[in-house]
Amino acid sequence: MSKAITRRSAIAAGAAGAAGILATPPISMVRLAFGGTRDDFTFTYISDSHIQQIKGATFVRNWDMGLKRAVAEANLVTPESDFVMFGGDLAQLGKREELDHGGEILSHLKSKLRMVMGEHDYYLDLGEYWSKLWGPHSYSFDHKGVHFVVLNSILTDDHWTFHRWPSAEQRMLEMAGLDNPNGSPFMVGDKQRAWLAQDLAKVSPETPLIVFSHSPLQKIYKGWNFWTDDAEQVQALLQPFKTVSVIYGHVHQIQYNQIGNISFNSVMATAWPWPYPDAYAQAGAHVPVLTVPMNRGDPFFERDATGWQLIDASTGRCALRYQLWDNEPRTVAFDQKQGRPVDLAFQEPTRRKPPQTHY
Repeated sequence: MSKAITRRSAIAAGAAGAAGILATPPISMVRLAFGGTRDDFTFTYISDSHIQQIKGATFVRNWDMGLKRAVAEANLVTPESDFVMFGGDLAQLGKREELDHGGEILSHLKSKLRMVMGEHDYYLDLGEYWSKLWGPHSYSFDHKGVHFVVLNSILTDDHWTFHRWPSAEQRMLEMAGLDNPNGSPFMVGDKQRAWLAQDLAKVSPETPLIVFSHSPLQKIYKGWNFWTDDAEQVQALLQPFKTVSVIYGHVHQIQYNQIGNISFNSVMATAWPWPYPDAYAQAGAHVPVLTVPMNRGDPFFERDATGWQLIDASTGRCALRYQLWDNEPRTVAFDQKQGRPVDLAFQEPTRRKPPQTHY
């Protein structure tokens, strides 16, 4: 593909919706330009719409409109994306009505749709209806010289899942709560890790590897379930590869990190932003120190973490250019000399926003 998407074209595509009540929803435009025998291509990423039924055919309008606008603007991307990845939490409470309604909105995409499982999609019926609509919870595929892996990273232990709750509805409500002490940490699990090992055994370590998950595949803040319990075991399976990028949703905020050879980058949500754990009074000092200290955009802007993203992986490493709603644009890019992602807009200490400790 000779023509690649540019930041200018991404912003232009988003500008059509910027005058409405909602912010331009986040769509992550990914340009892969690895050179050599690989063809450049683009794909679009949309995540965390949390479609929520009120009653009958009535759904929460803001979440509906965020996803509808994301789909409309994804269809404006030129050149057309090779595929669209939805990053999980299509529904809020996992109901068939919510999944059907969200699926109907996504059906208007022009490009091929691929799906990631989120906990809000899963814990009502353990993904049974989701699977009827979209297939396996974990899978892999190759596309123009890149190996992609999709993981269901929001599983937990059998006792919590099967033996603790009086009803499936209660289980779903417990897992849906952000600050709920009755929740349980996510994991990929033994069975899926064994599948991942078998899948990667067939792939050359020189092949660029991109892993999509819903939870971060790292340990950020357990109290909010920004956490994957077996993250180190998953990371060990990814370590033999020269270039690995993990792209995830779930957190509704800008995050990045580097652990060994693995770059981690979050995508934003079409529904609402979450404040950052270290800016939340109840979090205090419980947030662990990350490999890469993150300089955060202000989480107290109403629509911060809901904006445009252009992800450029032309070197095999992700550079995320955020066009934020009512906030300064910023770029998080992998720096080859430092060997880690760097926030280009806010990296200098003199340019950092001071932390806030309450709402």
